[in-house]
Amino acid sequence: MPQEVAAPRKPFTSHFVDVRGERHHVLTWGSPQSPPLVLLHGWMDVGASFQFLVDALAGDWYAIAPDLRGFGRSAWQPQGYWFYDYLADLEALVDRFARDEPVRLVGHSLGGNIVMNYAGVRPARVDRVVSLEGFGIPAEAADDAPRKVAKWLDAIATLPRSRPYASLAAVADHLQKKNPRLTRDRAEFLAQHWARALPDGRAELISDPRHKMPFPHVYRIEEAVAVWRNVTAPVLWVAATESEIPRWLERHPEGNAGSDGLAGVRRRLAHIRDGRLALIADAGHMLHHDQPAAVAAQMEPFLLA
Repeated sequence: MPQEVAAPRKPFTSHFVDVRGERHHVLTWGSPQSPPLVLLHGWMDVGASFQFLVDALAGDWYAIAPDLRGFGRSAWQPQGYWFYDYLADLEALVDRFARDEPVRLVGHSLGGNIVMNYAGVRPARVDRVVSLEGFGIPAEAADDAPRKVAKWLDAIATLPRSRPYASLAAVADHLQKKNPRLTRDRAEFLAQHWARALPDGRAELISDPRHKMPFPHVYRIEEAVAVWRNVTAPVLWVAATESEIPRWLERHPEGNAGSDGLAGVRRRLAHIRDGRLALIADAGHMLHHDQPAAVAAQMEPFLLA
């Protein structure tokens, strides 16, 4: 039976723009005369994922949410993906949509790590930063480099492929299975943006499966900390009480951990000169899907302060 699809309260406009020679898909909400607010999604996600959060914002914003390279309807790269390309893409998008003033940045997960890095390397261009569940990843040792490169070489010999789903409704089923808090109408909305229908009625995800390949490099927490210490803008880190991400960091501490499941997050936040932490109850990692009104209530006063 047809399912109800969540109806956006605020309509978006779809753009295709050139970003550093690549075709990028960008959604915008609101008037270009309103304050710009750049929103970067997480891994294997798309810009439309912010629809529920944008709907919950009370103010008038010019919200700008790209599909990051290789995700959604933006161009794929056969050679794979490098984290710092996302920073360069963000700078190009800021130049295009918000050139004349320091910009407010919001990122979820991967997007949160991108905006934090950008704020540390271009501090003069950033007014405020909100990172939703984007706190870096567990530190890795340099001695792990040979194993990681070998694993990557093994992976590129057989590139990953996305399996088709029986239908768009089956994509929505999958989204709800991964996130039991996701309502059916929101799952149906997201499925239409995460996947496309095939002529035979099946559906396939529209993000590049190469994103599932392992990284050949180690994550050096010392480098991340050096960037975070260079951030001059006020920073709001938002964590979900039911998320696995803070617990993941806590299982891989860089120092002595306390009993608090957020100790790893707080330890990292301490490296940010003007940082604060907000918690969202009854939400998992996809907190902007689970509790968009609560997330908006935390971040909007911060962005306007």
